[in-house]
Amino acid sequence: MASASPPPPYSSSSSSVNPPRPLKSALRSRQQKPPEVLERERIILAHLPAADLSREKPIRNFLATRFYKFVLLTIHLLFSIYLKLRWAYHNILNRGLSILYYHHRTPQLIQKDVKELEERGKLPGHVSVVLEYERGGLDTLIDEVSEISCWCASAGIKTLSVYEQTGILKSYISTSHRSISQRLHSYFGKSRPSLRVHAPPLSPLREPGEEGREVDLEVIFISEEDGRESLVDLTKTLCDMAQRGKISSEDVSVELIDAEVTENTISEPDLLILFSPSVVLRGYPPWQIRLTEIFHVQDNSGVGYQVFLRALHRFAKTEMRFGR
Repeated sequence: MASASPPPPYSSSSSSVNPPRPLKSALRSRQQKPPEVLERERIILAHLPAADLSREKPIRNFLATRFYKFVLLTIHLLFSIYLKLRWAYHNILNRGLSILYYHHRTPQLIQKDVKELEERGKLPGHVSVVLEYERGGLDTLIDEVSEISCWCASAGIKTLSVYEQTGILKSYISTSHRSISQRLHSYFGKSRPSLRVHAPPLSPLREPGEEGREVDLEVIFISEEDGRESLVDLTKTLCDMAQRGKISSEDVSVELIDAEVTENTISEPDLLILFSPSVVLRGYPPWQIRLTEIFHVQDNSGVGYQVFLRALHRFAKTEMRFGR
């Protein structure tokens, strides 16, 4: 009796060990399918991703990935070095200017620093500053307002508007008025300039005996609510008046809006000084800075007289071209 023949040797070409074919090839290989099945497969094939060829070249892909990471890290390192050098340059420059032009709380020295600007008629009449409440608390904020007010009074600037986003200064007008008055006394002595402090739409706080008189320095506190919200309220008011027939659409002009905004908030500043390292307006009223010169010092992080003085000199070099 013949023995059973041994099983055929294992073949690598056996169908059981063949690698699975891609889904698209498998779908194409099937024959004799109903038309609706073929149509369904055609729709599916159109949305299937292409075959991943990156697995066929693992070494090349690895080297390319490493090269891209090396380039990215090199750019990051060079940019970090540039930022450090720039910060060091501006820090040394600001420190040197603060020592060279320190005012020693003497109005005569500040007047000497701006004498050339005043003779050329390039001194701004209205200066606005942006201060931050979160940086040092309320006491630091009021102290910064008092110091800047003395710089403006010494330089002959009549109007100072202080923007603080939260509007906390509006709740401490009397405290701010007292602090500014005391600081002016330390600068000027008994001959200190007259002062008026207010926040729209509140009535101004004057010194006793100076009601109705022109003051030497006017300090105005504004906040975020005096910006876009005031424009929205003005728009609603004008629309309501137009619906009632009190005004027509032809009466609404840039001059009318400018007059209403100026009456309810502040006039347009000539110069806006930022003591932040970058230009961040923090919701400053947009209508009032259409033609305002904005100044800031890179990498600066505090209120300093050298920034104030550099802003005045930069303003003196600015040419206003309004066009037709």
